[in-house]
Amino acid sequence: MSHPFVKMNGLGNDFVVVEAQGAPFSPAAEEVRAIADRAGGIGCDQLIVLSPSDGSDVRMRIWNADGHEVERCGNAERCVGWLIMQASGRQSASIETGGRRLEVRDAGQRAVTVDMGLPGLDWRDIPLAEEMDTARIELQVGPIDAPILHTPGCVSFGNPHVVFFVEDADAAPVAKVGPMIEHHHLFPERVNVGFAQVKAHDRIRLRVWERGAGLTQACGTGACAALVAAHRRGLAGRAATLELDGGELAIDWRAGDGHVLMTGPTAVEFTGVLP
Repeated sequence: MSHPFVKMNGLGNDFVVVEAQGAPFSPAAEEVRAIADRAGGIGCDQLIVLSPSDGSDVRMRIWNADGHEVERCGNAERCVGWLIMQASGRQSASIETGGRRLEVRDAGQRAVTVDMGLPGLDWRDIPLAEEMDTARIELQVGPIDAPILHTPGCVSFGNPHVVFFVEDADAAPVAKVGPMIEHHHLFPERVNVGFAQVKAHDRIRLRVWERGAGLTQACGTGACAALVAAHRRGLAGRAATLELDGGELAIDWRAGDGHVLMTGPTAVEFTGVLP
């Protein structure tokens, strides 16, 4: 059976979104890699498969470009929320993903707000291989007496993040250090690696090496993790604009219920049918 798809992106972080309504679609790792391949396939950072859900508008599964299934993708959640709201004509929608039920709402001008829920801040939430204070974990890159990166923060949004604070995010060794930290023994489920430059109390420049996808134009859960990690260190407020390579996201860690809200744009590139 053929499966129609929509190619979408959130700030350049791009997805092939497949709706598996007529027949189940659970691709093998090599199929995901073929679809994600930018030379011979459709090309994307993540493959998204939508199917019916009992308690939400849709169930969403996510595979990174390397073929591994993952729990969350904040930019894709915005894009899927926009698709649901366009189809239903409503101003809100719900998505089942990674064992969670997410609420999304229209933010106008093709922007969508996702309630990302509570950040995971315990070492077991990330998870880490050993007990540590996730506000400042014991990890450094470079010589012991003069490390180039050290004591990052860790946050989970259903997927694991480590955030290093740097003087200049654009000069940070993302492509060199990212893969090394992604596979570090401290992270048994691997990890997304953020390089955050706090420009002001309400503005953070961020680049992210994504687990299984590499350096992407934007990482929604990574932006949420960076804001939470920065606030825990007293470097930023509870709300900030995150500057990513592909554009800006507004992140708000609500004081009342502790939920993190992410707002940003969505874009449709083209549609087609999987070969």
